[in-house]
Amino acid sequence: MDMEAYARFRFRRDGRVLTAAIAAPGPVNAIDGLLHAELARLFTDLQHDPDSDLVVLTGEGRAFSAGGDFAWFEEQVRDPRRFRAIAYEARRIVTSLLDLEKPLICRLNGSAAGLGATIALLCDVIIADERALIGDPHVKVGLVAGDGGALIWPQLIGFARAKELLLTGDLLTATEAARIGLINHAVPAGELDAKVAEVAAKILANPRWAVRWTKTVANQPLKALAAQMMDSSLAHELLSNMTADRAEAVSALREKRSARFTGE
Repeated sequence: MDMEAYARFRFRRDGRVLTAAIAAPGPVNAIDGLLHAELARLFTDLQHDPDSDLVVLTGEGRAFSAGGDFAWFEEQVRDPRRFRAIAYEARRIVTSLLDLEKPLICRLNGSAAGLGATIALLCDVIIADERALIGDPHVKVGLVAGDGGALIWPQLIGFARAKELLLTGDLLTATEAARIGLINHAVPAGELDAKVAEVAAKILANPRWAVRWTKTVANQPLKALAAQMMDSSLAHELLSNMTADRAEAVSALREKRSARFTGE
């Protein structure tokens, strides 16, 4: 794996464990065009890496990834063709993550929102700092939760809870997320690395191909659902990017004021 080909990730090896840390500019690892493009090829490269049997996905700094970069949002509002152009990448992020045979542990070191939350929740085991927040506030910024949120949230916590959270855009604490089964574990910050290492060691103690192919079989329903949903999800998200309320939401965020939505 050519780690030097990535500008938005930092990599570290510990035996057969490979840690990939999101390292975007700014304090919250917001997803910009370059990070989005790198995410679309990351999981395929991880699959073909010969020196790892388990991957830990985490973030550098105080957040895992707090969703989209607002300067990037503004570009997409001004020119919807920019949004249209990333649809293939958006689909590949989800499908290549689900195609990855190696077990993938999310070390949720801090808050995850929007696409950041989707990526975290599509991992096999999610272990979080109990202080982290997680949610999908696409609707708050005028967008359909089309990049995978509508796919994975109902599978983890059921439709009633998932739809409430997707339609309100509310964030959960990691402790509450673990209580309702959205993530696996929420632990004190000082115990996060130990818990990740504990789970990784248990997985790696088992035969490689039994583990990989058990994951492959378990992911088949999610892959089928992604094939059924993602094109429509992304198309609806593209349409929502062209609404007046979307433009108003982005303007309000930039100007640090309350949005005035018109329903258009």
